[in-house]
Amino acid sequence: MKKFLVIVLFLPLAVCSQSGNDLLIRDGNEFYKKQEYPKAANQYQKALQSDPKDLKASFNLANTYYRQDQKVEAAKLFSGLLPDVKEHDLKNRIYYNKGVILSDQKNLEESIEAYKNALRQDPSDREARENLQKALLELKRKPPPQPKEEKKDKKKQQQQQQKQPQSKLNQKETEQRLKLLQQKEKQVQERIQKEKNKGIGGSNNKDW
Repeated sequence: MKKFLVIVLFLPLAVCSQSGNDLLIRDGNEFYKKQEYPKAANQYQKALQSDPKDLKASFNLANTYYRQDQKVEAAKLFSGLLPDVKEHDLKNRIYYNKGVILSDQKNLEESIEAYKNALRQDPSDREARENLQKALLELKRKPPPQPKEEKKDKKKQQQQQQKQPQSKLNQKETEQRLKLLQQKEKQVQERIQKEKNKGIGGSNNKDW
């Protein structure tokens, strides 16, 4: 039975304080739970306008991008967070979520690296370990890419195969035409020979 990668993001980060930014993030989280992702994204963006370095707002916004099938934007946002993050727990979440997105895009090599980084931050992360194993297995099953020269040779071979029937047909037509010409030439020669024979026979009759 084929095993599929677990496509589950870490949930948005919660907030504890009552600052203006935290209230926006909290509202965004409520919309997120209700699967109202555009509204959630709007709240997180408002929080980032107030504080562009708010890691929680950025992390949660990346989650909403993923949920809205904006996976490239989500992956970029997660990657952009990493240089500013110091906490191992948050780094683990970012790498894990990035791995999920890359797996979903069938970018197995980079997803494997992301899961490895997640495990470096938290070796006890069971889901990251499972996804890493499944990604490695899927990569092993993936057929290796063909060398460029081999691709070119195959293309040339295909082109030659397509041209062959046409060249054979042309050759056949040429042979038929040649036979017709030979037959016509033979008929002409026979006619000339007959006329010669008639001429010789006629003169003999006259002489005699």
